[in-house]
Amino acid sequence: MKTHTSRGRRSESGALYAFDAAWVAEHAERAERRGPLAGADEAGRGALAGPLVAAAVVLGEGEIYGINDSKALGEGLREELLGEVLEGARALCVASFPAWWIDRHGIGAANKEALRRALEGVRPYSGCVLADGNLKLGPEVESLPQADCKSAAVAAASVMAKVLRDGAMRALARKHPGYGFERNRGYGTPEHRELLREAGPCRVHRLSYAGVG
Repeated sequence: MKTHTSRGRRSESGALYAFDAAWVAEHAERAERRGPLAGADEAGRGALAGPLVAAAVVLGEGEIYGINDSKALGEGLREELLGEVLEGARALCVASFPAWWIDRHGIGAANKEALRRALEGVRPYSGCVLADGNLKLGPEVESLPQADCKSAAVAAASVMAKVLRDGAMRALARKHPGYGFERNRGYGTPEHRELLREAGPCRVHRLSYAGVG
């Protein structure tokens, strides 16, 4: 696995790995759920268009230097780190729901179901489980707000969900030009809202969201 040698990146990711080790140790004693830890996160919950993407990751033995919450990383570094996650992870799984599913069932249901499905895919390879946020995902899954900036496994899932969703939005920009999806990723930026008012929604917009339909 390719690793970064930057001392700053190493110290930042080291804190996240230390959190995971402590989390696993605590749960092995308290809940008899041993490692390894599966981390899960989503991307696209607040967007006006495009899919919601959830990812679950069980990291391998090697440390990925620089891993962090995707929101704290630049686009180029996110993509580089995703390559290292794909190369070094013990297991990973992605689940996604399109705009029409979100409109039919609601974003809350989409968020929960996507995270559940992603975690189900890595269940045979993990012990304890941690998801970002405060959703109730079942008795075997613990949720923690801001886990994506505390846990290495959740941060890896955050990076994976973000990069894959950004790629999906670039592809949708080619099919539905005129909304700036390649720039705004479907979020409600001033540019996107103005273009939406001018052209109206397309089939990948979430019509159930205020200001879209």
